[in-house]
Amino acid sequence: MLRAILKGNQKSCDKYLPHIEFSYNRVAYRTTTLFPFEAIYGCNPLTSVDLMPLPTSYDFVHKKGVAKSNFIKKIHERVKSQIQQQTKRYVRYNNWGRIEVIFE
Repeated sequence: MLRAILKGNQKSCDKYLPHIEFSYNRVAYRTTTLFPFEAIYGCNPLTSVDLMPLPTSYDFVHKKGVAKSNFIKKIHERVKSQIQQQTKRYVRYNNWGRIEVIFE
């Protein structure tokens, strides 16, 4: 992606890298069926239009915050399970027709 955007002009790499990274993190992967950003944080990355000021008081437990935390934990469990399933498929595919040798 860098090569296609920079077109040989490596001096402008620092200018475009954040945009390329943002785009890369917005692509859903076949193994996880989620965006990398979504897999880690539980939501799609915010754009400048979505940004809002944060509350200044943090002396309470926000019920939506706890629910969001539980939601993200479930996403992490789902991603881990899907990665494990995909790894098993890769192993089964790559070991197809091979004789397994067990060393003790």
